[in-house]
Amino acid sequence: MDVQGLHHVAYRCKDARQTADFYTKVLGLEYLMAMSEDRVPSTGESNPYFHLFFRMGDGSCVAFFELPDSPEMGRDENTPTWVQHLALRVADEKTLLERKKHLQSLGIEVIGPVDHAICQSIYFFDPNGHRLELTWDTTTPEMAKQLRAVSEDMLTEWSKTKRAPQHANWVHEKALQRE
Repeated sequence: MDVQGLHHVAYRCKDARQTADFYTKVLGLEYLMAMSEDRVPSTGESNPYFHLFFRMGDGSCVAFFELPDSPEMGRDENTPTWVQHLALRVADEKTLLERKKHLQSLGIEVIGPVDHAICQSIYFFDPNGHRLELTWDTTTPEMAKQLRAVSEDMLTEWSKTKRAPQHANWVHEKALQRE
């Protein structure tokens, strides 16, 4: 496979300083670097920007652009807020619960932990309105094997019917049984 991993994912931000403070002080990411130009290198168009990068433990980054000359940022109003999100992995349940407590101590509203059987997650918003998920992976090798085995059949069925295939219902049933 030629694709070896995630280098970075980029989002827009309202305020670079506020974003830097949140991702470093609240989430503990490393402020790796910033770039700023008046012209977009890939298109040549005039659009001043400030581009900042935050490194995670595996070396991948989440990045942001502040675009002061562009219209105010918004979101796709036709997409529910729970759909578009950035999920960041934490090491274990203890870390997940510590992060939740820390976020709440800062006055940030947190949903969860939510038991998805394959992971435990908490959800919250950054200062830009981007939904974030911190997740602890609980997938066992057997669960991964079962899900992989039905994934193509599920995709085929979904493509034909646009209705939720029932091949992997056991995932949510296991989560409900643990509650």
